[in-house]
Order: sequence, then C-alpha cells, then structure tokens
Amino acid sequence: MKYPVFKDLIIFENEDYLVVNKPPFLATLEDRTPNTTNLLKIAKQHNPELQACHRLDKDTSGCLVFAKNPEAYRHLSMQFEHRQVYKVYHAVAWGVHKFEDELVNRAILPNAKGVAHLNPKGKPAETYFTTLETFARHTLVECMPVTGRLHQIRVHLAYLKAPIVGDELYGGENVYLSNLKRGYNLKKDTEELPLIKRFALHSFNIGFTLLNGEPVKIEAPYPKDFAVLVKQLRAH
Repeated sequence: MKYPVFKDLIIFENEDYLVVNKPPFLATLEDRTPNTTNLLKIAKQHNPELQACHRLDKDTSGCLVFAKNPEAYRHLSMQFEHRQVYKVYHAVAWGVHKFEDELVNRAILPNAKGVAHLNPKGKPAETYFTTLETFARHTLVECMPVTGRLHQIRVHLAYLKAPIVGDELYGGENVYLSNLKRGYNLKKDTEELPLIKRFALHSFNIGFTLLNGEPVKIEAPYPKDFAVLVKQLRAH
C-alpha cells in the first residue's frame, strides 16, 4: 500500500489543532497487523508533538483531529467526555429508508473478538439517523452519534435493517456495477470487484470549541471510492 503524504491530508490547522481527512484502509493507531504503518506514525513524522484525539475504524474515512500540545489534547478530551463534540457521518445503507431524526437508543456490548452486539448489559449508545438521498435500492444516510461505542453506527444501522454497503460483519453486502446496470457484461475470465472495497462510512463533519472558546466546524470531502459509489447509485 502506498502511504499518503500527511500534509496533503490536512483540511484545518491552527496553533493547537490539526484536522485531516483520513484515507480508508489506514489504522488510526497501531493495530494487530504486523509491518504496517498507521496514521499516528505518519503524523509524528510530520510533527512529533501530534496526538490523536480520537480514532476512526481502519475502513472509515474522514475527519480526524490531532492536538499539537497537551493542553489542546486535554481541552478536546473533555469535550468528547461531555459529549460536546459535533459529529456527522455519512453512510450508504442497503434498502430504501425514510429516516427523520430517527433515534436508536440501544446499549452495545463488544465480545472478546471485537464484534459489537446489542445487549442491555452493554454501555448505553445513542445515534440519530436522517435520510439524505434515496436511490433504487440504497439510501445515503446522515448519522449523528451521541455516544462513541465500538462500531456504534454500523450496529445501529443493522438494527434498523439498513446495514452499511460492504459491511459484511454486520450484514451489509457489497455492491457491484452488475447489480445496478442492466445487461452489464463483464469481460470473460475477469472477476468483478465491488464498487467500494470497504464499508461505506465517512466522517463528514466534526465540530468542537478551540482553546480561545471559538467554535469550529470542519467538513471532509468524500474520498474517491465513496464519491464513485454515490455517483453510480445516482446514475442508475
């Protein structure tokens, strides 16, 4: 895998914080895969002082905040703790759904293998869902998590019978061009690849308060694979 140039990922920067548009397929912190890099490692080569203020799943793209100093890190950690951080994700889900500020309030309990399940014994988890756009068999959904549990958006969407495209762990199948195009002919002896090779989840917005008390809201444009998926669904 070709690793990104860190400065090309930056979408906001001031003296305390730096926000990047995290590419998919890159872990935020070290994961269990040997000999791989992660976003924090790349960030520290850019500036050794940087600390990741939160994390995104390896497959999830979008807004990720780094702090440049301990005070900034503490300041944002408190906002995360008190649920004062504004977070909006976009997901492409299976099925046609009309969500209007639909709240899922279901506790989540991860098992030993790191798979999350809805379980009353788990930690409370709340997410609001709103439909942005519907297609023939899919929906572009705005997801606003109030809490930050493991795989929260993915599990809550699966509960709504709207699993995320490509999220096979939670019941979301892949999407192929042949599913969308009538009479789509694949070249002989070639295997068709899915339109997106990960689950279709993107951290679109993040909003928080800077050290001087000023609020800031940052938006991360869709990466290429997510944009292509949405474009193809619109076209068919």
